[in-house]
Formats: sequence, structure tokens, C-alpha cells
Amino acid sequence: MTTELSPRQAWDLLTADKHARLVDVRTEPEWAYVGVPDLADLGKAVAKISWHVFPEMRVNPEFIGKLKATYGPAHSVIFMCRSGGRSLVAAKAAFEAGFARCFSLAGGFEGDVDEEGHRGTKAGWKAEGLPWRQP
Repeated sequence: MTTELSPRQAWDLLTADKHARLVDVRTEPEWAYVGVPDLADLGKAVAKISWHVFPEMRVNPEFIGKLKATYGPAHSVIFMCRSGGRSLVAAKAAFEAGFARCFSLAGGFEGDVDEEGHRGTKAGWKAEGLPWRQP
């Protein structure tokens, strides 16, 4: 089963469950120029496994293989993208591949654009004030 979690629910799960992990499915340019969640206070690291291959933006044929090489079925896996679309598809694919506890981060890292066309202010990890860093 795949469930959506709010950013705060995801943080709480990452805090409470020692097997919970966060997988950022965005592309390398997004990690480099937009920022990434910072889980250092939890003693965890974010796994970066792109759902799409940049710059073609085709589905990454190695996604499930890399995920299985990184985590096992005992892990609760939260998938995150920019605004919640790719992460939901990735979570469903992971569930179909045998991961029992898959979650999509609603609103993603930045959420949708606000009235002024900016991201990161209305919804998502950044808007919730959760830890992140600019590489």
C-alpha cells in the first residue's frame, strides 16, 4: 500500500522509526541548485535516487535496482520529489517491487508555486520549516 504523508508526518516517522528512510527522487540539478533535506540530527542520510534521468527526463530504468541495493523490505521508505507527483509514482513502483511500507511526501520539497510564481512558500518540506541545506 502507498500512502501520502505530510512533511511533518514524514519527519515524525523518520524520527520514531529507526528503519524509516527518505529517498529523494529528484534529479541531480535539483539537488545541486534547489537544496536537499538535512537528516543529520536524526543520524540519517537522504538517499538520492532519481526517478527520471536528466536531461532526457525518461524514467530511470535502474531506479528499482538502486533502491533494492540501498534498502530492504524492513525499511519504511518515504519518497520525495519537487511537489509530490514523481514521488507518488515512485512509491507505487516500489510497492509493486516488494517494498511493503511506501510513502509519498505530499507537497514534496518545494510544493506548488505561490501567487507570485515562487516555490517553497505554500507547501512541502521547506515551507514546513524542516531542516534542509544548500549543497
